[in-house]
Amino acid sequence: MQRAASQNYVKKNNRFTVRVQTSKYCDPDQRSVYQARTLSARYTEDTIESNLVSKMVPIIIVHGGAGDIPDGRVKGKLDGMKVAVTAGHKILMKGGSALDAVEAAVVAMEEDENFNAGYGSVLTLRGEVEMEASIMRGQDLNVGGVTLVKEFLHPISIAHKVLMDSPHSLLGGEGAKLFALEKGFKPIPPESLISENAKRALERFLKHGEFGRTEIGPKDEGGVGTVGAVAIDSQGHIAAATSTGGMSGKAVGRIGDTPQIGSGTYADDHIGGVSTTGHGESILKYCLAHSIIKLMENGTDANTATTMAVNGMTSRLHNTAGAITLSKNGEVGVHFSSNRMSWAYIRDGQIIYGINPGENFCETYEPEK
Repeated sequence: MQRAASQNYVKKNNRFTVRVQTSKYCDPDQRSVYQARTLSARYTEDTIESNLVSKMVPIIIVHGGAGDIPDGRVKGKLDGMKVAVTAGHKILMKGGSALDAVEAAVVAMEEDENFNAGYGSVLTLRGEVEMEASIMRGQDLNVGGVTLVKEFLHPISIAHKVLMDSPHSLLGGEGAKLFALEKGFKPIPPESLISENAKRALERFLKHGEFGRTEIGPKDEGGVGTVGAVAIDSQGHIAAATSTGGMSGKAVGRIGDTPQIGSGTYADDHIGGVSTTGHGESILKYCLAHSIIKLMENGTDANTATTMAVNGMTSRLHNTAGAITLSKNGEVGVHFSSNRMSWAYIRDGQIIYGINPGENFCETYEPEK
């Protein structure tokens, strides 16, 4: 079996230090070892037993978008996954909430032009950034979403504020801007969110008409993708979050699946959490996130539910997608029908990650003290 080179190094940024010791393929069945490690039985429908909750080991999983990711963008994607998943995990290890953890993970990806969210978002036909995001708290099913955001780096943080401080669930355009300003978010010039990769992707779209693709071009362009995260904290609470710039060459004012609960994002402490990525219009029609949730509610394990729903959408609507899932017991689900999808999760001192079908790498790490 192929193994990556053994190595020791320290990777530093403003969030964490990672000591990578050995990278290898996990056993194909090893994912189950990480599932439900601390729980011997499922929670009941209406009661979360306190003695079980107190033993819950936190877990977070992230994705960086499904699509035709060029070879030249793979390393940037995987590096970004590790930064993001560690940013969220650090919060969980300090006793923080799943809600704060998924926001932190998504914020890290919104700052990375390897992803189609925040800086590096793809452009509308007019050559502008219009972003959207959603976040959901499984404890009380409370949600927050924003769409048509142009002047803020972190739509996910505005969505979180909508969840916490607004009587509404979804704000768009001028309303989202006014809300953000009222809550103290600082606007930035919209052009500062536009990357050279996004410009080249739009040029390619205008030349070739490749509508609907979020991954466009050779290694020097494109390489982006919707981002998301799902987490369970030490109290057993679940949260999910998703953020995107949408489709390259989309119509001005287009709203996709990401801000719409049940399509791009869902979380329920009694069942699990999901974040999706892929062809937005198809995900929206299929209510992909909630389709996965319903399968789990009916007793299907997280990975099987994710696989069934993603493949079902692709078969029915002939477009590709991907999703990451956590069940309430900590089971992990990862599946995509596209060529590639970057993903990573952390549990028990291990980062498990991949980008190609069937890929399942492991690395041990030490969080910054």
